[in-house]
Amino acid sequence: MPQLTRRALIAGLAVLPVAAHPLAAGAAPMRYALLAAQSEVGFVYTLAGVATKGSMPVKSAKVIIDPEALQRSSIDVVVDVTRARAGMIFATEALKAASVLDARRHPTIRFRSTAVRLGGQGRLSDGAKIDGALTIRGVTKPVTLNAALFRRAGSDPGDLSRLSFRVKGQVRRSDFGANGYADLVRDEIDLDIIARVALA
Repeated sequence: MPQLTRRALIAGLAVLPVAAHPLAAGAAPMRYALLAAQSEVGFVYTLAGVATKGSMPVKSAKVIIDPEALQRSSIDVVVDVTRARAGMIFATEALKAASVLDARRHPTIRFRSTAVRLGGQGRLSDGAKIDGALTIRGVTKPVTLNAALFRRAGSDPGDLSRLSFRVKGQVRRSDFGANGYADLVRDEIDLDIIARVALA
């Protein structure tokens, strides 16, 4: 399957938010498999005062949706640091270096949710938050990210066979010991995770 552009990935999120549905009463939690070619982690870092975009592919994702109680849903995402791209060759090499992400010793980044707080009207959108543990360079810190969960446009409210997650937030790389090039690169990194999944 051809690689989708990030614009196409984001455009595909203009679909219908998921809310708990009365028809789902008594339904068991549902497990989903990652659609890797349609998923990625985007990030923005500031290099010498200029905001620059990068990306990393999602290596794996374990997603469980409880249609009766969305707050009991969970997500566990692993990102492939070795295939990270920082927009420019020299920046990509610096990103993977021992003083930043140390891709040789720590080839993955992991986010594991610990709590889901629903947004408006009981949706996993409209201000929903996901609390979780983020592991970078072997260092794990608690983080809170903004979250939205969508089903396909035109699908029936009960059709949860394919879903899209978008998770956004900001982290400080110094919290994880990724201190390299501090004189050139700002400490704060903006995250924009898009994960598409299908019912397993």
